[in-house]
Amino acid sequence: MSLDFRQVREDETDDYQALILAAYAPTKALGIHFDAASTTREKTLQHIQRHGVYALYNGSVMVSSVTLRYPWGPLPGPFGLPHIGWYAAHPDYPGQNYGLKVLEVLEQRILAEQLRAPAVSLGTAVSHPWLIDMYQKRGFTRMHTANLGKGHITLYMKKILDESAHKHWLTQHAVQPATDDRITETL
Repeated sequence: MSLDFRQVREDETDDYQALILAAYAPTKALGIHFDAASTTREKTLQHIQRHGVYALYNGSVMVSSVTLRYPWGPLPGPFGLPHIGWYAAHPDYPGQNYGLKVLEVLEQRILAEQLRAPAVSLGTAVSHPWLIDMYQKRGFTRMHTANLGKGHITLYMKKILDESAHKHWLTQHAVQPATDDRITETL
């Protein structure tokens, strides 16, 4: 079967929620409380409506997904760049690299070609035993940590997609980590 990448539709809320809950179950079992790990149907639908939610399909089966939160949207990331959230690969398909593939296609088709984003960010728990290494292998670098009141320390990471555009973007944006009521530490 061929793989298809496209935006998740509202009528796929139940399938999307099932993918997210299955993929985040191991993290939830570690005691790390990502919002996605306990999402309800209502929150899942709102997530689809408010963000760019993309999935990779093997035939008609949703096998991995990634959310893109926009700097102008209701839940922007910390740097004024597109921000990845709710990134998942279904555990029923180990060794297929569906998670890597959905991220690669998002970076190429959406971030580079459509948005022409100079970089992208994401956040993960400092205490997660494998995610930081996985993201670093995929080109993300550590930026700073923050206590968002979720029971873990969040590590923000960034991946430069276009070095020249990123240098120009840096000259145009005085990017500072959020310092309102959150505790941050620059790495």
